[in-house]
Formats: sequence, structure tokens, C-alpha cells
Amino acid sequence: MPKIFKYPFLVAEISSNHCGSISLAKKLIKCAHTNGADAVKLQTYNADTMTVKSGKKYFNINEGLWKGYNLWDLYNDAHTPFKWHEELFAYARKLGIIIFSTPFDESALILLERLNCPIYKVASFEITDLPLIKKIAKTKKPIIISTGMASMVEIEEAYLTAKKGGAKDITLLYCVSKYPSDNSDFNLNNIKILKDKFNCRVGLSDHSKDERVACAAVAAGAQVIEKHIALDNQKKGLDIDFSLKGKEIKFFKSSINETYALLGKEKYFRNKSEDKSKIFRRSIFVVNKIKKGEKFSSKNIRRIRPGHGILPKYYYQLIGKASPVDLEKGEPLRKTVLQKLRIKM
Repeated sequence: MPKIFKYPFLVAEISSNHCGSISLAKKLIKCAHTNGADAVKLQTYNADTMTVKSGKKYFNINEGLWKGYNLWDLYNDAHTPFKWHEELFAYARKLGIIIFSTPFDESALILLERLNCPIYKVASFEITDLPLIKKIAKTKKPIIISTGMASMVEIEEAYLTAKKGGAKDITLLYCVSKYPSDNSDFNLNNIKILKDKFNCRVGLSDHSKDERVACAAVAAGAQVIEKHIALDNQKKGLDIDFSLKGKEIKFFKSSINETYALLGKEKYFRNKSEDKSKIFRRSIFVVNKIKKGEKFSSKNIRRIRPGHGILPKYYYQLIGKASPVDLEKGEPLRKTVLQKLRIKM
């Protein structure tokens, strides 16, 4: 497992929230670092590598958050210029935060390789672009594949393409490709299903507006969480409706960290802090004076709290047997009685 990963690993997605300003992009990187994100992620494409400029109906968005946009215009407004990348990578590295990106085609991958990008992300909409996944896999760097909209067959094709292509470290992100996503859109059991089927690291690409979704995902086994970010009080941004803003990142990170900590160890474990409470368990007590030779019965011994006596499991082995000693009312029954009666402990 790469040393860069610790759990839960929070990826702060800048996407298009830089609004065409490299200065704002740097502020977002700093915001992610200041508020505890483990990594910051870019998207590497331009409008011409995503689609073609056309007025035909196929290229128009007719519903959802970006309704009314032509695809080329949307990507032209949203893209992070190639010429920014070197400066943004250098800035993030100077701050000490991991930076990586999603290459949307081979030209983006060439640029990112030149910048020694440490991890690659495959976007949900590119999960069926197996030639691109194969190219990314050949770098042998960790690859994160988002699975929004994908059937299990499509996920398996992408996973096997990456693995056969040379990827040694693959993370699958459960994702709902609806922007923003409603809580009712999620089936977080998919996280366990993906983990069991592919035996790899699984996470969540979260487009919801509720931090409880990510916390529940961590409880379900997610180890990587990706979340779009913006600055405190930022109003503009194509992804602003489902982005964490400024200090919300810190609260979000704290929430998923606390959830992960609550999961504890992977083997059955009880903290020693509970041991002091064992005294309040039930045990066997003498409730009426018993003379030596008198038989134990429900009238002279009972299973009651506290736990100073022998365990309740010996109760029926005692009933009907003669007491080997005199016993006072209100005293716990001791192990010596079992020993004298040769009852196996």
C-alpha cells in the first residue's frame, strides 16, 4: 500500500470552482491544506479534448444543474488550463499537500506524467473509456476509478483493464452521478459489495450536501472520500451547490475521522476501561443462612447483582447438593465451595 494513503483519505476536488482564476485556484489549494484535506485534485482537460463545438441538439444539456449549457461551452468555462498545471503542482508541493489530477485524454496524461503526478483518477463518465484506463495503468501509479452510473459488468471491465495494464494499486469509488445527490439516491451497501468482489480499496465520491453520507460510507468500509470544495462564503462556481466551503472542510474531515476511529480494530476487542463495570454483573449469593450439610435451593441461593460471587452458570450444578460449609446470609458464594464439591470450573 502506498505510503501516501492514510485512512480516511480526504481528497479535496477543485474541479471548476477556480472560476477561471489561477489565483483562486491557489487559494483553494491552500484552503484544502489549512482545513486538513489529505490531497487536492485537479481535472486536466480542455473543451476540445472533451467534445466538439457544435450547435446540434446532441451537445445541449436539457436538465439538471447545468441545464441550458452547450457541452463545449460548459467545459470551456470549467476547465483548468494546461498552462496552470506546473505552477499549481509546485504551489501544492511547497505547501506540503499531495496534488494529483484526472486526465480526460492522452494529452492530459502526457502533461501530468511530465509533472510526476503521483496518483491518477478516472472520472465516472470515463469508466467505459478502456483505452484511456489502459494508458493510465501503464504508468503503474495508484489509480482511483469512480463508478458513477456504472453496472457491475462495466466496473469489472474497467478494473480488469487497469490491473492487466499494470496498475498495482487500484481504488474504486462508489459514486452517485447526480449533482447534487439526494440522500435517497445512495445505496452504501455497494461499498461492501465492491470491496468483497474486487478485494481492493473502496471509497466514496460524494456529491451530496450532507456529511452524514460520508460518515455512513466510512462506517460501511470507505477509506477514501472525495469531496468538491470552495472558499468560505464563495458564491460563484459551477460546482458550488455540492461543495464544502472553507471551514466546513475541517468539520467534514473531523467527522469522518471520528467515524473511522469508532470502527476500531479489525478483530474482536473490548477496552480495559470496561473492566471496572464487571463488578455489577450478576453472581451467586447466599440469601438465607445455610448450615453445613443443608442442600442448596432457590430459597437460599440466588443469582443477583453485584458480581462478587461465582458465576451464575454454576447455579443449577449447585441446586440439590449439600453445602460443605456453613454460609451466612448476604455473603457471595466463593470458588472454594465449588472446589469442595468437586465441581469443575
